[in-house]
Amino acid sequence: MLLGKRDQTRMERQLSSCLTQACEAGKAEIVGFNWLTHEVDYARFPESLQVTWVFATEAQQRALAIGQGQGARMQALTRAALAEAGIDMDALIAPVRFDSEEACKRNDGGDWQRRLARNATTRH
Repeated sequence: MLLGKRDQTRMERQLSSCLTQACEAGKAEIVGFNWLTHEVDYARFPESLQVTWVFATEAQQRALAIGQGQGARMQALTRAALAEAGIDMDALIAPVRFDSEEACKRNDGGDWQRRLARNATTRH
């Protein structure tokens, strides 16, 4: 779906608002979770949309895999936020990633823009 500039701006605002709600819920419920962000290439929208949930440490991120349904909860929060924005998560290529501040500092000198851009290019 090719969006015009005005529609891209509207969608970006809507995504930010919906994902902010998911982020606040995640911070209240999930130990070690700090923040989330999203990346999208509007020339390949919606399939290029990706949401990254960021933990403080890699150990906290790894604990997600064995935690009490936390990964599923984050997926559900993401799905609900995207649905509110009118996006079907099943149409996305790689909708949810998990990362950590610790890994970004070690591998990218704390430069999240570079890290996210690199991750976006490796999933095409």
